[in-house]
Amino acid sequence: HPRGADGRHRRVPAREGSRQLIDVRHEGGAAVVTVDRPDALNALDLETLTALRDQLRRLSEDVDTKVVVLTGAGDRAFIAGADIKYMSGLDVEQAKAWGELGHEAARLLETMPQPTIAAINGFALGGGCELALACDLRYASSKAKLGQPEINLGIIPGWGGTQRLARATTLGFAKELILTGRTVGADEALERGLVNAVTEPEDLLPRVMETALQLAAKSPLALEAAKQAINRALSGDHAENLARESDRFGELFASEDAKEGLTAFAEKREPKFVGR
Repeated sequence: HPRGADGRHRRVPAREGSRQLIDVRHEGGAAVVTVDRPDALNALDLETLTALRDQLRRLSEDVDTKVVVLTGAGDRAFIAGADIKYMSGLDVEQAKAWGELGHEAARLLETMPQPTIAAINGFALGGGCELALACDLRYASSKAKLGQPEINLGIIPGWGGTQRLARATTLGFAKELILTGRTVGADEALERGLVNAVTEPEDLLPRVMETALQLAAKSPLALEAAKQAINRALSGDHAENLARESDRFGELFASEDAKEGLTAFAEKREPKFVGR
């Protein structure tokens, strides 16, 4: 459990006894996951990406974690991307394995039961933009820069960018960014639907935490069901998706949380959800 014996918050390093790459801080049901390589603009090499994947996997199974926030250390970068120096030495099979590792981290952000929020505090390029796209919500600092510049290296996005960028924005905008490799500022990202909101740099994490704690107070069962249903909205058979939504809607009425939520509304009080 993330709390110590005294009940106070403590930090959980990526690996005990080694260089800390991923910092995890727990606050009121929210886990803030920080990529901590500020000297490298939080770029992801094999060790860092593996540590991030491992932490996300652990948090996805932690019933005490209600919301996951992803951000980067310092004030210059969210995740500047994959470590180009590391990638330059990969052969085909190694590159495929590297892509699979990035896809696994993104899949966890996209499909874990908890809502995930990207606090984009600076550069979110390449793999960094892709991991932000895998999150359910994205909030950006006014100084943020986002893009998929892989085309300038003679490659393409490899962690889901070709699929998630088009779903988050439009097919035409996704093609423009991916084919040209250009980066966009926070205001254009907001205009295009790439981020949900833009704040001043000093207001970013407080805004994100406000949303995270708001979500943490809701029913985990309902949040998971809603997230799963929305993730299917742009894929699969429409009629089947509607039928699955209807089924899940009905099934939730057997939960203690639904009974509490409906009763609390009738009694004009705030509900207290327990995740059952």
